[in-house]
Amino acid sequence: MSVPLPPFQRLVDAHWRDVGRLAHALAGPDEGDDVAQQAWLQAYAAYPRVTSGRNLRGWLLTITHRCATDVHRARTRRPRPTDDAALDHHAPAIAGPESRDTDPQLWAAVAGLPPRNREALVLRYVADLDHAGIAGILGVTQTTSRRLVSDALALLRKDL
Repeated sequence: MSVPLPPFQRLVDAHWRDVGRLAHALAGPDEGDDVAQQAWLQAYAAYPRVTSGRNLRGWLLTITHRCATDVHRARTRRPRPTDDAALDHHAPAIAGPESRDTDPQLWAAVAGLPPRNREALVLRYVADLDHAGIAGILGVTQTTSRRLVSDALALLRKDL
């Protein structure tokens, strides 16, 4: 039995904050808004083809994660400056939700985590997903999801 779909605006009203927080946490303060906007555009384009309204939040967060991944891939293809000072200025920043109100040392440590661990940690604590949701977005098992989050927390504890 499929669950009927709500109007798209009701979906936006219910989940805009979740999409924005995840986009900013994964892509950083400079590109977070662009990632969120791209995610909403892709969701809007795909919405007529969705057959069930059962887990629309997970569907939106999956789209957001993929858009953030695209930004990271594009960032690696851009030419990099060779001057050390220029490298520091253009280094990608990872900011958390409401980054102006959070601990910059913590988010710097999160930015230094291996990418898969960082993604799992952000999905768990920023997007508030359970391990089944994280596993679905990252394409791993729930056991692997637990390990990625656990390893990320262990690395953060060691650094902080």
